[in-house]
Amino acid sequence: MLETVARPFRHQAESQGLSFEVQLDPNLGRSVITDSKRLQQILKNLLSNALKFTAQGSVRLRVLPARGGWRADNTPLNQASSVVAFEVTDTGVGIPVEKQKIVFEAFQQADASTSRKYGGTGLGLAISRELAQLLGGELSLRSTPGLGSTFTLFLPTMYAGPRTALRVPAPAGMPVQQVSLPERLIEQFPDDRHSLRPGEPALLIVEDDPNYAGILVDAAHAAGLKALVTSRGAEALDLALEYQPVAMSLDIFLPDMLGWNVLSQFKRTLETRHIPVQILTMDEDRQQGLARGAFSYLNKPTTTEGLSAALTRISDYVKPRKKRLLIAEDNEAEQLGVSELLAHPDLEIEIAGTGRGALEKLRESRFDCMVLDLRLPDMSGFEVLEELQKDEALADLPVVVFTGRELTPEEDAQLHTKARSIVVKGAASPERLFDETALFLHQVASDLPPEKQRILERLHASDEMLAGRTVLVVDDDTRNIFALSSALERRNMNVLTATTGQEAISILEKSPEVAIVLMDIMMPEMDGYETIALIRGNPALRRLPIIALTAKAMKGDREKCLEAGASDYLAKPVNTDQLFSALRLWLHR
Repeated sequence: MLETVARPFRHQAESQGLSFEVQLDPNLGRSVITDSKRLQQILKNLLSNALKFTAQGSVRLRVLPARGGWRADNTPLNQASSVVAFEVTDTGVGIPVEKQKIVFEAFQQADASTSRKYGGTGLGLAISRELAQLLGGELSLRSTPGLGSTFTLFLPTMYAGPRTALRVPAPAGMPVQQVSLPERLIEQFPDDRHSLRPGEPALLIVEDDPNYAGILVDAAHAAGLKALVTSRGAEALDLALEYQPVAMSLDIFLPDMLGWNVLSQFKRTLETRHIPVQILTMDEDRQQGLARGAFSYLNKPTTTEGLSAALTRISDYVKPRKKRLLIAEDNEAEQLGVSELLAHPDLEIEIAGTGRGALEKLRESRFDCMVLDLRLPDMSGFEVLEELQKDEALADLPVVVFTGRELTPEEDAQLHTKARSIVVKGAASPERLFDETALFLHQVASDLPPEKQRILERLHASDEMLAGRTVLVVDDDTRNIFALSSALERRNMNVLTATTGQEAISILEKSPEVAIVLMDIMMPEMDGYETIALIRGNPALRRLPIIALTAKAMKGDREKCLEAGASDYLAKPVNTDQLFSALRLWLHR
């Protein structure tokens, strides 16, 4: 652990012309029982500060048994069988005596000139002290101005702590805000979860409008399906994993998150990706829903008859039968390669070597998906897609464009309005093609051959699309910033932080590498709504994904977030699974 922490700082110290050493007392054991990630975060922050505020001399990390030096009222340390001390000592600027008592408070430093010269806000020390307390320890300081400082972290060598100990607390003196959610719909519409027998087909209804929930329960029963009801996106995946419904009806505007996140979670989870999802919403973004793997898309308001017809279509679709795939490709080697890649006993594959031939086959019989090359001898793939759009019976056919040509931005935008997915041929393209067709054919991952299951696991267990991307976290609460930053950095994301709306705007203007923003709504002076609106006023930032984080989750607040220009919203306290689902969704491709 010490080597992991120290390695990057050795290089930094060398580049600054400072000596750097790590000393481990020989009387210490080799291990300490604590939260290793949090311990590393504290030590990294202390070492980072030591190097930042030291112009010449040395920085040292010493680890030794502690014989006292902590507060008399620290129960975990006083009751510990042994205590270990991590000392970070520097020969830097030091801290005046009158400032030493407040240095652990957020945004405090020795003086403004120090801040201007060395950068930083002192935010890390406030968080480090909180984390030390959560680990059953404490952080202390000895410093002489002009000579240097020693920060000491005292920890019990064995401390599991309560299960909830590592939750980031609310700032001192602030009341904990309760997230206001509508009543559980299960209480208004008793569903069938308690009478559901193994193997019985069920519809999962994720809907916060009681009227639609009631209509959907009745429509499910009429279609021969049992019903499971929830108004929360966070509960949807748990219900699906427990009860294995045959289909889901999903509203986009939910109390705790956008339905797009629920859809993304379902399609990234191998146990649920095959479940057909019917989107039922006032949102007009039909193409986004279909491209993300939705089976069908209904706009509110709709009629009882419309809902019944849609559920009947899903019921028919999930009945056991062979799925049918059409490959529109004129190159024989590509035809063979794609056919072998996608072959499955429950899949019937047909080939068309021309655009006209493909359209004829589609009009003659039912297909569940098409793989389309853009270069066909008689007509382009763009023309094939336009013909499909004109034909009402074929307009919803999932089409995966598989092309070897580089697309212009205009062509890429045009294809995204017509096709479900675009896979550009390259080193990783066979795996992507298999993944996309399996998604749109709603193939059950566990029924696939082991090598193809491994392809899906490799693609969906990966956070490659997050690694190296830059995210801006905007929040006036230091602990929220730290909790989010820690989670994001563990996925190898680069994190920038701002504590005010104005600071966020300034960072975005100077940092074109920012790929996504996490925006707290409840900030003093300029709140998140105003900040988002100002960001959207810059033409260069109009398409930047912004996820609003709101402690309020009432429908009006959600709509206000989106009206201000947010791409998405999540309710606080933020669930990390939902957060990363949202990040993957907005950073996809």
